[in-house]
Amino acid sequence: MAAGMRKRGRAGPAARAVGLCGQWLRRAWQERRLLLLEPRYTLLVAACLCLAEVGITFWVIHRVAYTEIDWKAYMAEVEGVINGTYDYTQLRGDTGPLVYPAGFVYIFMGLYYATGRGTDIRMAQHIFAVLYLATLLLVFLIYHQTCKVPPFVFFFMCCASYRVHSIFVLRLFNDPVAMVLLFLSINLLLAQRWSWGCCCFSLAVSVKMNVLLFAPGLLFLLLMQFGLRGAFPKLGICAVLQVVLGLPFLLENPVGYVSRSFDLGRQFLFRWTVNWRFLPEALFLHRAFHLALLTVHLTLLLLFALCRWHRRKYPVTAEGSLQKEGSTPAPHTQPDCFCPLHLQLHWHLLQPLPSLPVLRLVFPHIALPPVGHACTLAHTPAQVAGAGAH
Repeated sequence: MAAGMRKRGRAGPAARAVGLCGQWLRRAWQERRLLLLEPRYTLLVAACLCLAEVGITFWVIHRVAYTEIDWKAYMAEVEGVINGTYDYTQLRGDTGPLVYPAGFVYIFMGLYYATGRGTDIRMAQHIFAVLYLATLLLVFLIYHQTCKVPPFVFFFMCCASYRVHSIFVLRLFNDPVAMVLLFLSINLLLAQRWSWGCCCFSLAVSVKMNVLLFAPGLLFLLLMQFGLRGAFPKLGICAVLQVVLGLPFLLENPVGYVSRSFDLGRQFLFRWTVNWRFLPEALFLHRAFHLALLTVHLTLLLLFALCRWHRRKYPVTAEGSLQKEGSTPAPHTQPDCFCPLHLQLHWHLLQPLPSLPVLRLVFPHIALPPVGHACTLAHTPAQVAGAGAH
């Protein structure tokens, strides 16, 4: 009798756990429509998609042919540094001179040794597969904190996107390395780790200069949070890290390093474009077209800064905090309402909207509405900024 009671007692917690799990599954099935529409289910949907991506990515690696584009050039450029060449003007690969900052050299030097001097492509693909899953996790964490995007959209971001898999595991570009550091930076900013967030942002820039496109959003966040004077130390972290990483090359040929790795006048070849393929090549290569795009971009940034990022209804005080009209300044208090801040992210990596060509043509910088959601996870300017992140 006593043994039977002990047996039932031991089985009790397990039975209750099974019962709770069954109730949770039944409730999830009953709310299956909300499961795809309610942002509060982001973590559940994200976990399922990450598990699915493990199988999909493994299948892509082993069933879809790898395409060589830049990997051999990356390895040749890194090999030049390994052999003792620190003059950037002397470092070249199959596709041309080395045009990426020093962070790229160090990271791909590690990949050079991990892949048998760049010859083990399958190993490189598996490393980039892990990088892809880490990127997915970081992106889903951003959405979980901002509670802004319905979970069904995530399927189009990863599982249904051939281009994302191609960029990561079929082409082995350096963009994924830069983007995973950028998404890590955004997560750190959401967690109010401003110094670490700036450090990771600078690391992302050191891999590829394109990440500088996000600098206006980061600058605005720093000004909103710390004010003009308080933002300088954070910007100093970004600058000092760039100098430290590039020091061996700066000591050898500073002009060559800066002009090659941060060349703002570099020409993009027409054969590599995707979004502007419909234009004649002569127009695409014309400097007037480049200046027109730059002008439109800067104009949009200015309009967003004046009309969307910062409402005049809640001006910024000298110390960098938000202040309602007619109220006394409170430098260290958090605002009661949300401020619509936005970071601009690359369109070609993990956008929160389906990659519809029409949307990408009409809305080059998607502006999500202000975050007034019932979710209480986002209260600070950095947390609200994540809602507009990509």
